[in-house]
Amino acid sequence: MDPTQRDLFVRLERFYDAVPRDTARGEEHGALVLFVRDGAGWPFYARPRLDATAPPSLADVVAVRERQRELGLPESFEWVHETTPDLLAVARAAGLNVLEAPLMVLDPTALPDPGTLTDVPVRLLDPEAPDFAADVAARRAVATVGFAAAGTARGEAGPAARDAAVPTLDVSALDEERARIVDGRRLSALAWTPEQGALASGMAMRVGDVAEIAGVATLPAARHRGLGAAVTATLARALLVAGTDLVFLSAGSEDIARVYLRVGFRRIGTACIAEPTALI
Repeated sequence: MDPTQRDLFVRLERFYDAVPRDTARGEEHGALVLFVRDGAGWPFYARPRLDATAPPSLADVVAVRERQRELGLPESFEWVHETTPDLLAVARAAGLNVLEAPLMVLDPTALPDPGTLTDVPVRLLDPEAPDFAADVAARRAVATVGFAAAGTARGEAGPAARDAAVPTLDVSALDEERARIVDGRRLSALAWTPEQGALASGMAMRVGDVAEIAGVATLPAARHRGLGAAVTATLARALLVAGTDLVFLSAGSEDIARVYLRVGFRRIGTACIAEPTALI
């Protein structure tokens, strides 16, 4: 690995480690750290410690899973294969199912104008707008419906399914969302029409000059219209304007990765996400 590539992966590791730390405490278990959220909210994962001198062992994984079960947390692990290659075999030996997701970084010179990707307007969420709470709920509802039908194929679930999935947000969740947008740590976007409402959504998390685009989802009935690509391009453009010089994401599959290629992302490695095999 050349020095430039090595520096890129070091920056990614620091980002992954930093994101949870303002709302979660880190519990160290051997060469792994488990992030435990303080209060309500989306649960975090376990991942390799930045300062570990050896790769995570099977005993480390078993200890973390026991602690996750004790706390009622998902038994979830995330890491970059190129940085911690030995963990793949260890996770599988522990009985975990591992998603190997294309890890991609943005080439800013290849970023297209979002308006060339779809005819549906895409807008960033404004924390001062009167409809901010409704927009946050819509973004989450689109993600719920979109990820329930993973992939790129069109389907039947559309606005009605989205409306049925709209969550009730408490004040603390909205305050957290608003604060993160105001201080530049988060961006959220919606592809939206007056007739149908929110059709696609996405968000970005930012730490310093590094940001990850995540949660990009399109209602199955609205797919194949360039909406996911346009949401991603809108977020990427806003991040660059804000001074971010490393924008990355993990694609859920090779098919989804092809969508991001259209937006100027290129593959640099593999992001691994390990969870117990689902019981049928």
